[in-house]
Amino acid sequence: MNAPNSMAQLLQMPAAADTDPLETQEWRDAFSALLAAGGPERARFMLDELARLARVQRIGWKPEPGTPYANTIAVEEQPVFPGDLAVEERLASLMRWNALAMVVRANLAYGELGGHIASYASAADLFEVGFNHFFHARDDRHRGDLVFFQPHSAPGVYARAFLEGRLGEADLLHYRQEIVAPEAGARGLSSYPHPWLMPDFWQFPTGSMGIGPISSIYHARFMRYLTHRNLLDCAGRKVWGVFGDGEMDEPESMSALTLAAREKLDNLVWVVNCNLQRLDGPVRGNGRIIDELEQLFAGAGWNVIKLVWGSDWDGLFARDQQGALLRAFAHTVDGQMQTFAAKDGRYNREHFFGQDEALQRLAQGMTDEQIDRLRRGGHDLVKIHAAYAAAAAHRGQPTVVLAHTKKGYGMGTAGQGRMTTHSQKKLDETDLIAFRNRFDLPLTDEQATSLAFHKPAEDSPEMVYLHERRAALGGFLPRRETACDAPPVPALSGYAQFALAAEGKEMSTTMAFVRLLGQLLKDPQLGPRIVPIVADEARTFGMANLFKQVGIYSSVGQRYAPEDIGSVLSYREALDGQILEEGISEAGAIASWTAAATSYSVHGLAMLPFYIYYSMFGFQRVGDAIWAAADQRARGFLLGATSGRTTLGGEGLQHQDGSSHLVAATIPNCKAYDPAFAGEMAVIVDAGMREMLVEQQDVFYYVTLMNENYAQPSLPEGAAQGVVRGGYRFGVYGPQGGEGVTLMGSGAILTEVIKAAEQLAIEGIGSEVLSVTSWSELARPTGRATLAELMTGRGPIVAASDYVRAVPESLRAGVPASRSYATLGTDGFGRSDTRAALRRFFGVDAAAIAEAARVALQT
Repeated sequence: MNAPNSMAQLLQMPAAADTDPLETQEWRDAFSALLAAGGPERARFMLDELARLARVQRIGWKPEPGTPYANTIAVEEQPVFPGDLAVEERLASLMRWNALAMVVRANLAYGELGGHIASYASAADLFEVGFNHFFHARDDRHRGDLVFFQPHSAPGVYARAFLEGRLGEADLLHYRQEIVAPEAGARGLSSYPHPWLMPDFWQFPTGSMGIGPISSIYHARFMRYLTHRNLLDCAGRKVWGVFGDGEMDEPESMSALTLAAREKLDNLVWVVNCNLQRLDGPVRGNGRIIDELEQLFAGAGWNVIKLVWGSDWDGLFARDQQGALLRAFAHTVDGQMQTFAAKDGRYNREHFFGQDEALQRLAQGMTDEQIDRLRRGGHDLVKIHAAYAAAAAHRGQPTVVLAHTKKGYGMGTAGQGRMTTHSQKKLDETDLIAFRNRFDLPLTDEQATSLAFHKPAEDSPEMVYLHERRAALGGFLPRRETACDAPPVPALSGYAQFALAAEGKEMSTTMAFVRLLGQLLKDPQLGPRIVPIVADEARTFGMANLFKQVGIYSSVGQRYAPEDIGSVLSYREALDGQILEEGISEAGAIASWTAAATSYSVHGLAMLPFYIYYSMFGFQRVGDAIWAAADQRARGFLLGATSGRTTLGGEGLQHQDGSSHLVAATIPNCKAYDPAFAGEMAVIVDAGMREMLVEQQDVFYYVTLMNENYAQPSLPEGAAQGVVRGGYRFGVYGPQGGEGVTLMGSGAILTEVIKAAEQLAIEGIGSEVLSVTSWSELARPTGRATLAELMTGRGPIVAASDYVRAVPESLRAGVPASRSYATLGTDGFGRSDTRAALRRFFGVDAAAIAEAARVALQT
């Protein structure tokens, strides 16, 4: 549907009770005359002036939010469609068929595999217009667009890759069969976009609903960051995101809309596939999701393009001089719209066009089949292209295209618009024949009912066109590349000597890290690639000195004189600022970290992000986003500061972290460390930089830091290798020989372990102290050899940390059967009190550790 052909059409819409119709008509006539004489600009000015006057007079009026249920782009504003419409429609039909055949075949063979047909059926045309006209791949002329694909539509992307020659029929036959596929000489196709599983294909994981939308925003902002810092020119590149209307209910989807508008990210385009149905039923059965999203995005400062009705409706609106269609749509909720989608043309004639005489007259002369074939905007290539072209050309705002579609489009009685359509994975022979006929597919009855894949000959018009369009746009998408320019890593002694040879100086490991980071930022080669990230806690972590050193990134610079301008540590924002200060938004900060941590693959430019935050607000609060970053093969550092359940004393339950190392251990490519001393921390950071930048390994590091000041010893000679591998012998206390006891500890609790060893030595009990820098690295199969080397003693073992007992318990399988193993931890909820009281309460202080050793020796 298009915007009404005349202003009069809208002016006929019913209003509140009119006490003076004649006066009302005079106002209408006056406004029409103004528009005719002065044009839209003058009309807009006068409306703004009247609205201002209404506010001054406090009459309690404001314009109704939203616009009519119509296309934003009128027929006369549509550009000429630049492609071969017939060929593109045939290609889209082939994609639909091959996607359907792939999912249905998998489920006929293995019913438990799952898969989705209906989502792609609704989004196929939205994808195809992008692929044929807008989505640029990376080549020597263009750095490439970023495209986030609606996850349930992955089968359609595989179907296109099949026609492109990137996937074979054997691959399609192994959809969601990633383990057995290699046995058949095929590659398994992952359920959703997963770069970890298909590292040369998918760029962005979107399967966890809501993570894709927020990630796309921060990727778009990171591209501006790279440009403003003169690291990479990202001009002319777009971030495209195709998401579902039901997905917009996820808080992550909506949480950064104002940031995108505030930053004027006109390099960002969202296409929200409004098929009106989520998994179980209507998205807004008693309302209209397109209206709701229009108000939400417009209120957040986005440019909104409504793509509601297809070209088939143009003639109807041209004849509708009384605005009957707009009135009918204004009172049709999505639940009813879904019913119209599920029913045939006769039902729609009776129940939609039969609502009043004006609508009945519009439908006169149309057959039931013609009514059934009336397309929504998201299924019309011409309308989609017009919306995308307007979105790509818009400046100064991010744009959202709200595309009205039918879930299960073309599936007829088997699934179009039905409550069960999301889970539809099987079709009978009649349904398959009907689908073939609906899209005029070149398949025999036998080919259709046997779910044969179809690929036209390479010299066919369809295949020639497909390859020509992708060649013009730089090649195939999605495509993930890993070649990147990586800076050298400076020698450890050059920037961290203060930590390696601390000689008993008192400091916290957080303080030591900030000092180390400041030194790294000064390195002429590596420094510019470092991305410090904080969520409104820079001063808390002692990073205020970096404000002056490298500045805080702002896309508009600094337009004010800060209150503390005379201070040495004053707040400084700058266009080329290096720190990303995200405000109170852990979700935003981790999204920024992910953008920087994957820059090596997304942009071919290796960056090194350091995101420092309260450790409790990492894996607990944004663990799903961290998991998605792992899937995307992120490379960077997460710094869990003020970590541990007893180290951050006064803050209490919600701030005291006792579980982050437990969660971090579940992520295969995350290396988690809990160093006790500055020297250990420095060695770990150095090892991580070399692994990620020099060796180009797809890992990221989680390092916990403490805010407790204590004497920092120099790193023992020869300990560096053990630090990286997960643990080393820190020292031996008390009498030599005899049974003795092994005491293991990490982080701030290692200092309690050392005190316990000293107390036991006074009592004549010998002990060795092992500094465990990473429980999870020792627990993994790759750490078993290191653990065995550390377990060569004969006496009992007592292990303690500032985390739940499950963390040290993870080593139990590697403890020799001849040795007892007792673990101490901080299970339960945190409390507010002093560190000493908390450690005594949880039983991880020196006294508790020493007592556990005595008991173990007596057992």
